[in-house]
Amino acid sequence: MATRTLTGGCHCGRVRFEVDLDLSRGSGRCNCSICSKWRVWGAMVKPEAFRLLAGADDLADYPHGPRVVHFRFCRHCGVHVCLEGDVPELGGAYVSVGLNCLDVEPAELLAGPISYFDGRNNAWWTPPAETRHL
Repeated sequence: MATRTLTGGCHCGRVRFEVDLDLSRGSGRCNCSICSKWRVWGAMVKPEAFRLLAGADDLADYPHGPRVVHFRFCRHCGVHVCLEGDVPELGGAYVSVGLNCLDVEPAELLAGPISYFDGRNNAWWTPPAETRHL
């Protein structure tokens, strides 16, 4: 696969976005307290590859963690759309798009490998010992 522009949004449709993404490059899951509770499954892109098309006023922000990651979710339906952060060990500023929000067939989401991040121990560059629950 190659990078292409994909669209997505929340369940109620108020929040819509597009993202330039190559799903075959992989995705990630984190074991920090919020990601494991929300079962976040995302694909990281640079901020300029993510564009909010609608719903800026409908997005709520939940800042979390010592490095302050901003979880963005629809304040109406509660769906987690993306998160934004800046972790030098992961390449600096990024947006992690919620793969569950993309307008694609589920098989496309499995096109690449899944990486795991140890956010629970603030060691984002290291996979955790256990990933089955993620």
